[in-house]
Amino acid sequence: MGNNTPVWAVVPAAGTGTRMQSDIAKQYLSFQGKTLIEHSLDRLLSHPEIDGAVVVLREDDTNWEALAYLAEKTVFTTVGGKERHDSVYSGLTTLQYRFGNDAIALVHDAVRPLVSHRDLSNVIDAARGHSAGAILAAPVIDTLKRQGDKMEIMETLSRDGLWRALTPQVFHLQTLLNALKQVIDNSLAITDDAQAVELSGHTPLLVPGEASNLKITSPADLALAERIWLDQRDQQDDE
Repeated sequence: MGNNTPVWAVVPAAGTGTRMQSDIAKQYLSFQGKTLIEHSLDRLLSHPEIDGAVVVLREDDTNWEALAYLAEKTVFTTVGGKERHDSVYSGLTTLQYRFGNDAIALVHDAVRPLVSHRDLSNVIDAARGHSAGAILAAPVIDTLKRQGDKMEIMETLSRDGLWRALTPQVFHLQTLLNALKQVIDNSLAITDDAQAVELSGHTPLLVPGEASNLKITSPADLALAERIWLDQRDQQDDE
């Protein structure tokens, strides 16, 4: 991937987020006067290397238009599918239609509003220099236990070499598009975009990311995210 290859964010936002115990899809929950998806897009689009974004929505989504989200960079929207990887694939085909294959796709969860510019720079730089792309990740630090049928501990697992996958996950557009097409055509089950790329025979890089890059999945996460956001704002004000 050349240093001049444009970088476009793909933000899947077609999920419902049932664990948030809310009638509103979690990406539209708010803190500090903005929804999670607005906070996430603000972080992405304020980074100098990111050229724009594609937001992938549910077909019956009425909340996005009501936001009237404005940005200095271009934001496209398209309709997603049943599974997250269907939505990402839809976003990628939108990019391919508009820009061809010469683009880098930076896939980021709509409910990760706290990713830092430093992490964005690091994962973009790593992906530019590696044909299989790169993802943000965090090493597993807790002891891991395997449970039995009655919630008893069956064994303790080694955490050596284990990482938690975060987002963004960054790949050359054609690499990820081909990998996800293989997943869809063969009805494969995957848990993130990197797994699709792995199944196609590639080995993406792991880039250490900050622990503050939370995925908001519960009401407690939302309250914690607001505290971290305020801390980050105060640190920027002090610089």
